[in-house]
Amino acid sequence: MTDTPVKHEVGETKGRFVIDLGGGAEAELTYSIAGKTRWIADHTGVPDEHGGKGIAGQLVRALVAAAREADVKIIPLCPYVKSWAQKHPEDAGIFD
Repeated sequence: MTDTPVKHEVGETKGRFVIDLGGGAEAELTYSIAGKTRWIADHTGVPDEHGGKGIAGQLVRALVAAAREADVKIIPLCPYVKSWAQKHPEDAGIFD
C-alpha cells in the first residue's frame, strides 16, 4: 500500500481523487455530483504497472472520508467501488 497523498479535485458537477505516481502516471477515482446528497462513483483507474499495491483502495477510502465530511451518500456504479463496499461492511452506511 502506498502512503502517497490523495488529492481531491472537485468542480460543479464532477470530482476526482488523484494520486500522482510519478513519471506522469496517476491513479484516479472519478465521480459525478448528483444534487446535494449523492456522489456517483463511476470509475477507478490504476495503471497496470502500479496494480496490486492498494492504490485503488486508498482512493476509495479518500472518497468515503470526503463523503462523510460532506454528508453525502455514495452510489457505487464503478465495479471496483461496489466490490470494495461489499468487503467493508463497517462503511455500509455511506453507500446507497
